[in-house]
Parts: sequence; structure tokens; C-alpha cells
Amino acid sequence: MLHALARAALLACLLSLATSAHFIVNDYLITPKAVLAIDKISNELSKKTNIHEYAIATTKKLKQGTNLYKFISSYESNLSKPYVVLIFAPNAVIKDSMSQTGRVGIIPSSKALKVYDSRKVLDNFGDFIGSIDSNSLQSKYDVAIFQAYSELADELAASKKVTLQSTPKKKYGWIPKILLWIVLLGTVALIWVYLVIPFYRRIRYGKQK
Repeated sequence: MLHALARAALLACLLSLATSAHFIVNDYLITPKAVLAIDKISNELSKKTNIHEYAIATTKKLKQGTNLYKFISSYESNLSKPYVVLIFAPNAVIKDSMSQTGRVGIIPSSKALKVYDSRKVLDNFGDFIGSIDSNSLQSKYDVAIFQAYSELADELAASKKVTLQSTPKKKYGWIPKILLWIVLLGTVALIWVYLVIPFYRRIRYGKQK
């Protein structure tokens, strides 16, 4: 009983802190723990560089071709300039005819802030959300957004010749690469076992008959 009450109190505390986070708009796509980690990075970045990094994780079903600059205009009154916004909209429609969904993007408040490698930052979403493993979609969202956000923060900080202590990239930057190699090797193994070997056996034993 006491253990359950303690867990409930801790969860309530995390939720309270997460809802008071200043740098993320979250439609319950990521957990309070991830929100707090992102807010910590943003606080350090803004203090050291005066650049404000935000994340918008939304469940809104944006229509095909929605202009992301116009989309964030409804949030702009709550954004401090200069800013860079990382957008994650998994339900956004890409192609109506094919029912494809999911958009990500980076929106800066000015061209002068385009000091980052968009592909390198956004690749984190494909690497983690698209991976074939036993992790829940919730966990994949947490990791993908956190890694993309950290990468973007590091690049913004580097443009000001500043190093952030709250991002994990320096210490654990090898982890995404190892995970990617595990996924690739697993895919190769599946192809070998279920496609190559059966095909080889059919050819070999078919000739013997």
C-alpha cells in the first residue's frame, strides 16, 4: 500500500513538473521524464547562447501540404525569439491517396539560425521509430525526440562555440550507431534464414531429383 502511494506521489510530481516545462508542447506523445530532460537541455542552451529551442509534439492530423511555418504561428505568442522549433507530428497526412502519415521539421525564427544539419537531426526519427525491436511506440517516441532535440541543441551551441553538459551525445553518441548496426544485422539474418537458405535448398535438391 505504501509502495503504491509512493509511486502515485512520484508520478504526480513528475506530471506537475512536466506540465510546467517551458520549452515543449506535448500532446501526451512523450513521457514526463523525457519532457523534463528536454527542458533541462533548453534551459542550459538559452542561458549559454540566448537561443531558445522548443519542441512541439502534436497528435493533430495536419492536412497534406500543411505549411509548418503557419502551423507554429498559433504558438508564437508563447515563443521567445530567437528560437528554433523541432516539430514532431506522427498523425500528419503526407499523401491522402496512400494514407501515409508522419511529419517532422525544424523551423527557425530567422535564416541566421540555420546553423544546423537538418538531415542529421531528423534522421533520429527514422533510426529509432522505424527500428524493428520489442520496444513500445511510446519508448521509441521518447528516444527519437530526445535524441533529435539533443543533436539540434548541440549544433546550435557549437555555432556559438559553447559546449552543453546536459546533452548525452558526447558520452553516448556511439549508442545510436550500435543500435542501427544491430537492426541492420538482424535484417540481414532474417533475409538469410527465410529467403536465401530456402531458395538455395530448392535449387540444390530440385536438381538432384
